[in-house]
Amino acid sequence: MTFDNTKQIISIRIRLFVATVFILAYLAIVYLIGRTKFPFLGMSDTVWTIILIVIYLIIVSLPVILNHQFISYSDDDENIVIKYFNAGIGGGKKNSIKIYKSAFAGYNTESSLFGLDKSLILFQKVGQGVAKYPPVHISALSKDQRDKLIRSLNEHIPAT
Repeated sequence: MTFDNTKQIISIRIRLFVATVFILAYLAIVYLIGRTKFPFLGMSDTVWTIILIVIYLIIVSLPVILNHQFISYSDDDENIVIKYFNAGIGGGKKNSIKIYKSAFAGYNTESSLFGLDKSLILFQKVGQGVAKYPPVHISALSKDQRDKLIRSLNEHIPAT
């Protein structure tokens, strides 16, 4: 099975782009051109600017706070492969986890921020012990994709 969350990541990037264009257009219209008549709804241009910048900062920082990551998963051959990178405004380092199915030792899921940030930790048999990979944040996956991922990993857990 192979899948990725390209649609969700593109949606996040489009939202960030639209928010950036909107705030820049607002600032240009209000402060460079001066075409707006204030007070609007009883608030001055300074109050509106502060409100819109706070909203913009929330929109921009949410993917970072919730650790949204692009994730590509494949278990089609003898390996389990997960490729991932941060999907926030700055992007991030591309990472990859490749585990032979025969060396797969299981996984653990964790959640934080009241269940908004979900992560997956994979384990691999190495020599005499078990190695633990850094968490892969799966909160940007749809519920269906998370379920597929967990079902697929459950199929590869060794019998005890």
